[in-house]
Amino acid sequence: MDRIGEVLSVLPPQMREPVLFAIPFFVLLLTIEWTAARKLERLVDADDRPASGSYLARDARASISMGLVSVATMGAWKFLALLGYAALYAYVAPWHLSATQWYTWVIAIVGVDVLFYFYHRIAHRVRLIWATHQAHHSSRYFNFATALRQKWNNSGEIIMWIPLPLLGVPPWMVFTSFSISLIYQFWIHTERIGKLPRAFEFVFNTPSHHRVHHGMDPEYLDKNYGGIFIVWDRLFGTFQPELFRPHYGLTKPVDTFNIWTLETHEYVAIARDVRSAARWRDRLGYIFGPPGWAPAGASQRTAAADA
Repeated sequence: MDRIGEVLSVLPPQMREPVLFAIPFFVLLLTIEWTAARKLERLVDADDRPASGSYLARDARASISMGLVSVATMGAWKFLALLGYAALYAYVAPWHLSATQWYTWVIAIVGVDVLFYFYHRIAHRVRLIWATHQAHHSSRYFNFATALRQKWNNSGEIIMWIPLPLLGVPPWMVFTSFSISLIYQFWIHTERIGKLPRAFEFVFNTPSHHRVHHGMDPEYLDKNYGGIFIVWDRLFGTFQPELFRPHYGLTKPVDTFNIWTLETHEYVAIARDVRSAARWRDRLGYIFGPPGWAPAGASQRTAAADA
């Protein structure tokens, strides 16, 4: 326990939660964008969707409220994980990387980013994990407020980062690197920035790439999972360039601004589907299959019942 205490004691106060220091900048940028878009609040385009760059006050308030709650829940998850990471780092890691060396920061930031890519991809393909993530995609608007519409359950990411303390990355650096990733991803939630220089677009995640990720159009579904770097999508076959302005939101919209419902409705839907299933194979499919999964023939039976 003494060794774990030593690991925890080296956490620099100014690096405990960089996201907290970024909040004033989030608020400033959000205010500027919201002010610029206020005349667009009630406008829709030819497809009856929100005008480009617009805000809806109730939608933005829901996103901001979800973000404020996520600061607290994320802190709780990180505290629990830090204890486990510290034990792995102190007792299991074959070596300890120095926080004073530049290459340790490279390993930490790149490691967090590539693991985020795989976690993010899993979150879109496994329904139980999707239930934690779908709230972030639930808005029909794409703006800086949407960036704050964060999940309250970070358990999946916590598990995904385990290789880093095992490789000797100091636990506090793992969390700081993820905070850096979150701060970076804030500015890419906007329609106010078009495409950037090609070299930058090739390597980094950008507003254009992330608009695709939030699109529910068939061409855009399950694409562009990257956090800071888009190269993972290019390497692993999930990259999609922006061809047209996306339709944002969930394929099955949740028509509410109640933040509890937005965060939990998919868990409720999973429980309902599991209770209705007659076979264990189908129950497991509803939990661990991709979003929208149903047993063979279920869609036909539903269509017949609706007729």
